[in-house]
Amino acid sequence: MDIPLICSLQLTQLSKHAVNELAPSFQYLPQTPHADGGYRLRRYSIVRIHNGKIDHLPPTDFVQSSEINHFQGNVVRHFEALDNNLIDCDGMLEMCKLFQRANALPDDQPIEIHQMRIAALNGETPASPEGIHQDGFEHIAVIGIDRHNIKGGEFLVYKEKTASPFLCTTLQHGEMAILADDILWHNAHPIKAIKKHQQGYWDVFVLTTKEIQHDV
Repeated sequence: MDIPLICSLQLTQLSKHAVNELAPSFQYLPQTPHADGGYRLRRYSIVRIHNGKIDHLPPTDFVQSSEINHFQGNVVRHFEALDNNLIDCDGMLEMCKLFQRANALPDDQPIEIHQMRIAALNGETPASPEGIHQDGFEHIAVIGIDRHNIKGGEFLVYKEKTASPFLCTTLQHGEMAILADDILWHNAHPIKAIKKHQQGYWDVFVLTTKEIQHDV
């Protein structure tokens, strides 16, 4: 059965102003003790849009079941929160509002934000060590912010886990892919430094949410 891709996948773009505000903060992402922590530097927060502004919700650890994540399933992962100055900037509000409007989400809907720098190590570095996967949410977005001294890292989207990708694109400079995570599957090619003795990286935000279930 064909999937209605118009509803389940959207490609859009952040403004140049938003990208310029968001990009510098990636320089300060920490390594973590997790299995991918040496090359996927990360911060993690949960926010909501309330009265036209972003509220930074209380911190919590991140965990996915092993049914969803075969790489780090059932592992409780702690990450430092996004910097409050980043949460409060206009670029963050623009990104979250774009995600909210694309998915017709109500105000006060919790949105989880992963801010990641995928650093190129010696040889190929996996941008998505989980392989072809879903994240266990209803809506996700992947936003490319910057690429430096790398090749690879193309973002891939699939109708089914065993199918060939129907989308292969290089997300950068605010390009944003929004997809229905409960319908589609995604992955990314490994990255590799172009100049071997210089730093290479891909900076991305990943937004995820499960819709609030209201009592009838």
